[in-house]
Order: sequence, then C-alpha cells, then structure tokens
Amino acid sequence: MAKPPLSMEPTGWFQVAWRNEITTGAVHKMKYFGREMVAWRSASGRVAVFDAYCEHLGAHLGYGGRVEGENLVCPFHGWEWNREGRNVCIPYESHPNKGRRIRTYPVVERNEAVWIWFDTEGRPPYFEVPDMFTAFGDGHTAADYYPPVPAATLFRTGLEMHPQYVMENGVDFAHFKFVHKTPFVPEFTRHDFSGPVSYVDFTIAFDESVAADQVNSGVESINAGLGCSITKSWGMVDNRTMPAVTPVDEYTSDVRFTVWIGRKPGDDSPEIGRYGKTMADFVIEQFEADIEIWSHQRYSDPPALSRKEYQGFTALREWARQFYPGGGPAGADPHRQYSGAVRSADDSS
Repeated sequence: MAKPPLSMEPTGWFQVAWRNEITTGAVHKMKYFGREMVAWRSASGRVAVFDAYCEHLGAHLGYGGRVEGENLVCPFHGWEWNREGRNVCIPYESHPNKGRRIRTYPVVERNEAVWIWFDTEGRPPYFEVPDMFTAFGDGHTAADYYPPVPAATLFRTGLEMHPQYVMENGVDFAHFKFVHKTPFVPEFTRHDFSGPVSYVDFTIAFDESVAADQVNSGVESINAGLGCSITKSWGMVDNRTMPAVTPVDEYTSDVRFTVWIGRKPGDDSPEIGRYGKTMADFVIEQFEADIEIWSHQRYSDPPALSRKEYQGFTALREWARQFYPGGGPAGADPHRQYSGAVRSADDSS
C-alpha cells in the first residue's frame, strides 16, 4: 500500500455518518484522520464527536460508554463528560476534574448527514457546509424530493483514494464518454475558485443521436473544501447528489454518496418508491464507475494535461492547496509536504 503524495489531513468539513445512524442515547464508534472517535446524541438531540478515549485512565468510550442526559459516561469509573469534552462529574468525588478535557470536533447536521470540522492547526470553521436546497437558490425544498436515506445511498469503506480525486473529476470533461459511456461532452460555463467554497457548472451538448429537446441540460456543483460537494442536475432526471470522501488514515478513505430524486407530480409518499429507487440506482451506478477508477489511481504531479484540460485542472489544484497543512493561500509552493499533530478545532490552549 503506497502512501499518497497529498496529505490525508486537509482542513474542512467531512461526513462521518448519516444523521439517522446517531440515535438519541447511542454511542457510535468510528475512525477518521488516524484517530479513534465516538459520536453520540444527547437527550436534547444534539450530536457531539469526541476522540474516543476517556482522559481519566484511557478507557474507550465506545465500548460500554453510555449517554445520560446531556453527558457521556465512561464505562470504567463513571466519569461524566459534557458536549464540550469537559469533565462535569466524578461520582466518588465532590468536584469534577476541571483541568482535563477530551478533544472535540465542531459538528454540523445538514443534508441528512453528520459533518465534523477537521483542522491540524486548531482553527475554527471559516466556511460552512452548503445546504442542498437553499444553496442553489431555485426555491426547491427537501419536500420536492424523495427521502434519500438509506435507500438512495452508497457507502464504501477503506478505499485507497484521496478526497481531491472527486474534486478533480468535476473539471474533467473528457472522462464522461469513456467512463460513463455518455453521448455528450460537457461544456463548462463556470469555474469559480476564488474562495474556500468553489463553483463549477457545465451544460450538456448531446450528439445528433439524442433528441434536440434534451439539449437544455446541465449540472451545478458547489464544493466546500475537499470533503463536501453538492450537485444539482437540471434538464434531465431531476436529481441532487452529495459525494463525500473522508480520510480514515494515511492511506485510505471512506466514501459516501447520497442521491435525492425529484418526486413525480402528485407523489407525496413518505418513502422512496420503485421509480425513485430505479433512478437513484442509475445515478449511483455512474458514481461507482468513478470509484473504480479513483480507488486504483496514482496521483500524477505534474499531470500530462492536454490543451483543453489545462485551465480547469490547474485552477482546481491551485485552489486545493489552501486546505493542506501549511499549504497557505493560492500561489504557495505546491511541492511542499507538511505534517502536524491534530488539535481540537475549538481548543484555544
């Protein structure tokens, strides 16, 4: 297993679960960025994500730990920790240990998912997870789509791939015919890499074998860092998608994919039916074709780009550097490699 040349500790929001996986009172075990973690939902419904080990004597809070009210209770000695990772009760002492704190991560629940903010330098979030519906500004809401979880999702674990591959796919016009066997080549209408949230839009020009009335189609993408991307397709089957790649360790990532299919007129059923599932499966099948490439891909730097590819790939890679530890703003040296200890994004110490 070869270590990728790009850091597997980029700054940003990363999906660690779908929200229905973290039920009230549950303690959910997971591993991301080389760290054992737990996610738990308090009695009031709020989710917290901790490093997994109790600061008392190091018990793993995912094995026997329990939620009581708004606190997570260690299975070893009953120490209680609040959502900020602070000890609030030692059952056999009159005072808590105010000097110790479990590392926590900023959490957002959005688009049916649980996201954590990760930053090796301990900076708080400086951009947001875009909302699947309000971000595109077209007036549509979740009620216009079939609920995607769990029937219209894909989850693949431990793949040898990097989050940046998905972002580069968004500017790769040439792969559509070869990977997806499509009768069109996208024509990009927007490349906006001016901030940590980027925008890539393209229209679809079908060849002569496809009816002319299908020409007015396209895709809009919003990319919040390297870990969060949402897309809206228009003019074809109404769908919105959310690919999310989250590093597990220095070599592998977990991949999640969520698909919203637009409802048929008059269909207000509470669950996705045969039509929605068929359409979602088709979209997922196309994404799986990309995964097959990504999971065996070697990062090429510098890449051998064609003339038509140069602008899109160069702009995206320039944009991506800002998210890597020590990467700095656009214009920094792309060949510098960095490493660093992870600290809590809300730990000011």
